[in-house]
Amino acid sequence: MASLRSSSSSSPSSSCISGHKYDVFLSFRGEDTRKKFTDHLYAALRRKGMVTFRDDPDLKRGEEIAPELLKAIQESWCSVIVLSETYAFSGWCLEELAEIVKQKKERGLKVFPIFYEVDPSHLRKQKGKVKEAFAELEEKYKEDKEKIQKWRTTLTEVTNIAGWDSKDRHEAEFIEYIVEEIYSVVPRQLIGPIFFSKDFTPFESSNLTFKQIMKALKTDGVNMIGLYGMPGVGKTTLAKEVLKHAIEQKLFDHVVMVTMSQNPDINKIQERIAESLGLELKARTEEGKAEELWRRLRTVKKILIIIDDVWNDFELQTIGIPFGVEHEGCKILLTMRLQQVCVRMGCQEKFER
Repeated sequence: MASLRSSSSSSPSSSCISGHKYDVFLSFRGEDTRKKFTDHLYAALRRKGMVTFRDDPDLKRGEEIAPELLKAIQESWCSVIVLSETYAFSGWCLEELAEIVKQKKERGLKVFPIFYEVDPSHLRKQKGKVKEAFAELEEKYKEDKEKIQKWRTTLTEVTNIAGWDSKDRHEAEFIEYIVEEIYSVVPRQLIGPIFFSKDFTPFESSNLTFKQIMKALKTDGVNMIGLYGMPGVGKTTLAKEVLKHAIEQKLFDHVVMVTMSQNPDINKIQERIAESLGLELKARTEEGKAEELWRRLRTVKKILIIIDDVWNDFELQTIGIPFGVEHEGCKILLTMRLQQVCVRMGCQEKFER
């Protein structure tokens, strides 16, 4: 497939932007790839900060596609379709595919096919396993020939779109390439309406604090933000909302949240940050891990690190976080109980919850 960077320079229509909730909708046949390729692809997309929808494995299957899946397709900027050898055996997958093509035609949904361990020509010409699949479907839906024809046409349309072929590719490198290509074309300012999580009740005061923090994150020269307040007032929940929206609004190249607690486990915090970056720490000591993290974090142009439940002031260097003149693109959001800790940490913006 040609690089998306050169072929997708134009911006999506305003209708695409206004209805956006997810960057990516993943379409795949669960029993083929859920626990391997698709799982790794999903994790890689999320690590890159792209808001990605995939169906719940516990979702009740039936003859008709679940309404929540249709809604997710309609609220996505693009769809990545993992076409495996037995994808067409699933009427559910084909109905999902039909909705994707419908959204492509109606509002410009971007569609990116991946041919995973399957000959693309077998899908286009509906040969081999695909031919077997449609023979079964025709028998099952013998009273609904229109449905079968719709699925055949849809599959042909999708497989005629330039896609990525997994043949002779190392899986890890293949996934990394796909994610980078998609990331390069997803609009970085594609901001949909604010969707609060179910456990977050946006009262006027918390909503105001949330907006103030989001504004501070976008302000040049503000690199350390403090959120303080009594236990149980919702600081952690608010911080999680900030994380969610920072990712959705693509304010940073990378976002990670860790918990400090009264007796911080520095090793665990270092491992959590490293894991989010896909980095395997080689050092065994806190100091060695801090050096590895420091070097890796310096390569991320814009990063937000949320450190929750801070009890006392501490040095960011002990964890391995470059800050200030060492890394002007690194922003820190701290949550704590005491305003004094905010002051001692040098927070440029302080908000009470």
